[in-house]
Amino acid sequence: MTGCKPIPGSDPGYAAVTVAVSAVISVHEIPSRTVAEGDIGFDRRRIGPVVGTQRIGVSWYQVPSGKRQMPVHVHGEEEEIFYVLAGGGLAWQKDEACAIGPGDAIVHRPNGRPHTLLAGDEGLTVLAFDSGSESNLTFLPRAGVMWAGPRWVPLDAPHPFRAEGLAGPLERPDVDPDGPRPTNVVSLGDVDTGRFPGVEVRSLGRAAGAVKAGLNHVTLPPGSTGAPPHAHTLEEELFYVLAGSGTVTLGADDHPLTAGDIVARPPASGVTHELRPGPDGLTYLVYGTVEPGDTIYYPTMGKVLLRGLGVMIDASPD
Repeated sequence: MTGCKPIPGSDPGYAAVTVAVSAVISVHEIPSRTVAEGDIGFDRRRIGPVVGTQRIGVSWYQVPSGKRQMPVHVHGEEEEIFYVLAGGGLAWQKDEACAIGPGDAIVHRPNGRPHTLLAGDEGLTVLAFDSGSESNLTFLPRAGVMWAGPRWVPLDAPHPFRAEGLAGPLERPDVDPDGPRPTNVVSLGDVDTGRFPGVEVRSLGRAAGAVKAGLNHVTLPPGSTGAPPHAHTLEEELFYVLAGSGTVTLGADDHPLTAGDIVARPPASGVTHELRPGPDGLTYLVYGTVEPGDTIYYPTMGKVLLRGLGVMIDASPD
């Protein structure tokens, strides 16, 4: 639930953020706001508006021990992907739960099971990605309300966060930490490292059932290369550096990268991008929308990929 509205009279961090958009922004530069309502409690850094995403939503959440990250909810259009950065807890889905920890990814497709995240004894830090929505329809079954565009229904109901708080604390199921987990929860170590020699690309989103967007965990050792410079016509991408250092080249300009840095690449910008590792390697997440009609231009190769057709055509200058 990454597109929530503010509780009247509170400052939960959902108002517009006025940080200027830069090529590279550290998550630590983004203002953090605190939400507290019943057993819901978290600090949130709303990344999307700050880095200039067009459709996708991205937020950093830190949930204190014993608190939960959001009201129980289910989206009508949005697909969500959560990545656990630190700590641990439970992924709760319609009265069932499983243990989660660093490196885990959780996918929630639209109209799926009502869900939320519960922090464990060490707290829980996650990145939340969503594919975006035109209607902003989000149902909160415990609260008995639904977001609909800029407002919620019933119109005379309290704010959805407050209504969720009035429903009381969410009961925590007993969970076997070594027990089986649902297929929409995957561990980094259980996902194949991919087909690219010398680098590791783990398709976490696909492995957990995502269809509207992808989330890849990429490790580039020192001296290796990732994707060549390219630009998308339809797909929107966002990069989050987890560890190491490196450089992102945007067009002809180089920008240094370190842990916590974020790079947003809107579609149809005409500006190519490429990430390269530094002497200690580079590990990052890349989240991107899935657009079957996307076209990708590779200027250094002189090629254009028509992704929907699976066809590569020559675009070398005459």
